[in-house]
Amino acid sequence: MESRWGVGFLCVMLCLGVFVGCSYAQGNAENVTAVYIVTLKQAPTSHYYGELRVEQGHHVKRNESERMSRLDKPRNISRTDRRNGPYIDRVHDSLLRRVLRGEKYLKLYSYRYLINGFAVLVTPPQAYKLSRRREVSNVVLDFSVRTATTHTPQFLGLPQGAWLQEGGFETAGEGIVIGFIDTGIDPTHPSFSDDTPERPYPIPQHFSGICEVTRDFPSGSCNRKLVGARHFAASAITRGIFNATQDYASPYDGDGHGTHTAATAAGNHGIAVVVAGHNFGNASGMAPRSHIAVYKALYKSFGGFAADVVAAIDQAAQDGVDIISLSITPNRRPPGIATFFNPIDMALLSAVKSGIFVVQAAGNTGPSPKSMSSFSPWIFTVGAAAHDRVYSNSINLGNNLTISGVGLAPGTDQDSMYTLVSAIHALNTTAATNDMYVSECQDASNFDPSVVKGNLLICSYSIRFVLGLSTIKQALETANNLSAAGVVFYMDPYVIGFQLNPIPMRIPGIIIPSPDDSKVFLHYYNSSLERDEGSKKIVKFGGLASISGGIKANFSHSAPKVMYYSARGPDPEDNFLDDADILKPNVVAPGNFIWSAWSSRGMDSVEFQGESFAMMSGTSMAAPHIAGLAALIKQKFPSFSPSAIGSALSTTASLNDKNGGPIMAQRAYSNPDVNQSPATPFDMGSGFVNATAALDPGLILDSSYDDYVSFLCGINGSSPVVLNYTGVSCGGSTLNATGLNLPSITISKLNQSATVQRVVTNVGSNETYSVGWSAPYGASVKVTPTHFSIASGEKQVLNVLINATMNSSIASFGRIGLFGAQGHLVNIPLSVIVKISYNNTAD
Repeated sequence: MESRWGVGFLCVMLCLGVFVGCSYAQGNAENVTAVYIVTLKQAPTSHYYGELRVEQGHHVKRNESERMSRLDKPRNISRTDRRNGPYIDRVHDSLLRRVLRGEKYLKLYSYRYLINGFAVLVTPPQAYKLSRRREVSNVVLDFSVRTATTHTPQFLGLPQGAWLQEGGFETAGEGIVIGFIDTGIDPTHPSFSDDTPERPYPIPQHFSGICEVTRDFPSGSCNRKLVGARHFAASAITRGIFNATQDYASPYDGDGHGTHTAATAAGNHGIAVVVAGHNFGNASGMAPRSHIAVYKALYKSFGGFAADVVAAIDQAAQDGVDIISLSITPNRRPPGIATFFNPIDMALLSAVKSGIFVVQAAGNTGPSPKSMSSFSPWIFTVGAAAHDRVYSNSINLGNNLTISGVGLAPGTDQDSMYTLVSAIHALNTTAATNDMYVSECQDASNFDPSVVKGNLLICSYSIRFVLGLSTIKQALETANNLSAAGVVFYMDPYVIGFQLNPIPMRIPGIIIPSPDDSKVFLHYYNSSLERDEGSKKIVKFGGLASISGGIKANFSHSAPKVMYYSARGPDPEDNFLDDADILKPNVVAPGNFIWSAWSSRGMDSVEFQGESFAMMSGTSMAAPHIAGLAALIKQKFPSFSPSAIGSALSTTASLNDKNGGPIMAQRAYSNPDVNQSPATPFDMGSGFVNATAALDPGLILDSSYDDYVSFLCGINGSSPVVLNYTGVSCGGSTLNATGLNLPSITISKLNQSATVQRVVTNVGSNETYSVGWSAPYGASVKVTPTHFSIASGEKQVLNVLINATMNSSIASFGRIGLFGAQGHLVNIPLSVIVKISYNNTAD
């Protein structure tokens, strides 16, 4: 799951041109400094011709004076390399000098490409002074953020589908640069090598990023695969929480998360996955020929902060990445008039204007409704689903009972049964018998080797394992030192609703994840003990068991299914949890039990420390799957806008699992496979991504930057904020969210009736389509036309009339399907929450 919980928002405000000093509420501490993100009214450089990418996804050639010098490999740059600041930096510096004349302050960043502004460390009175300047539009207190494969290419059908169509894995994603805002990267990992002498591997000419050089990230760390790497930590450093020994003041990944996500999207093909001495197959990213650019803004010790993330996004766009992948989410919903108005989403809106496809993890705050952490319609939001490969093992007891469990471990000799010995019954005379944690098997010196040797050692899995205070690795070392035949972990009853990742073990072992199964196991063990009637001492351990191995994968036909932790819609449009007319998530993708590269010094998962690969779960793992698949679409359709790429992924998504039944969604933390029901669009968006179909969508629904601005202008009271962030005055026509040309229709309040238009564009050959639909419960639907022929490149308007037939406040769902004569199927999910009918007395 996402591993970043952070410290929450400090105190975030969104000002409509007027500063609100919420720091004053904290004891009038006027001299306490904090980081503020200051936005100016003047538009950023990406909004001017000199830095814009033109339509069709190509880049305008920069002036010779602006272009970075480049060789055929990425240029390394030392942290000590300083250039003359550009004009916009000097404007920021001049403003600060004039407003804070003679006062102390520290400017951390100048944002010049996507938003025009800066991050500065000042006191609340100084921030108030800045907010009063006519040049300044927004002053926002910085806030915290958190981080939200060997088989998934096969599960997604890439080898025989999308890769094969485009020439095989050897060319999949070639020429596309994916930018990762994450915890950095381990450049030594073979997943990021450019050792491909059989064919040239040029760096795309449109990319102008650099590689920062530090002691942890020496010259030569980048290559033709890893084409850019920087780190951003100024906001964290000013807070005094940056831990240089763990966090690395460089692009190097001391966590593991960033290495994992980068390899999931674009890691090299055919890299052997060896963990704990076991071979689990060969790994590949979704677009193994894509290039990687890393913008480290998240850290092991503390997560991250918006000021650093915005700086990373700004730099990625300026460098010329094609796709931005964000496996991070804010720790709280943004305050203000709408969730969409926050510095991160506004920077990403400008990125979309520059032609960059933006992917973000939905968040790991499910399964409750309105738990979404990615809000804006220009961001492609990804939820997490299980794929069909599972690793499970079991313990076979002497009473012929079998209990299933988890553990990437070898089994015991299946022709033999082994004696079970609990840790608390194997203590030596020097052990601290009052140590309440001794059953966790963390110290071999507590136990009598003669009692444990050759037997299965029973250890408890308590909340301390969840918190990292005790580890499986240390318990396995204890068992190995005592010459145990294997280890059995039972689940402490206080660990409720915690789903374990399969954990690598070098010796036979199993974790029984269910507290109920653990009770059954312990009852068998305790009832098998023979004790002396007088002293009550154990004279014989009667319980017997064998462990079946968990190294070999099993395959389930009930996949995919939406994981319980995956954040759900409806999309909250403000901090009051009012519903937005925007479907989130957009799709779901593989996010559970994902094998991918791991940093050699990665600390995020204790159990995978020192390994080259790790198996992780979370929407953090789902987002880079989509980033890689988007690279394949961008490669085939270089003229596609970001929304066209999103449409291709959405309208072709699958609605059924491998059995042909509906995709299921887990509904509870506890026993999630028991508590599940068919997934709705608020669980899975348009469905589970279909990589091959997305490369041949037939029709797409496109939205432009101007459409998004018109939508923002339609939010009541938004005009000053839109002007502040975009430089656009909201004097013209506006769009409701339902008016955006999204590949879905969501109506939060259907007051009697609504007419919605959608415009489809044919990106295939000439084709005839028929239109079908199913109506949400409590509503009727009519789509016109019901048939149409459309030539390649032409557009067709669809009119959708939705009538409420009964009063209801329960969300219900339908679907519009466009069926092409050549086999294309375009799915548009339809969601209606509140329905108010003409006959208000009917109910």
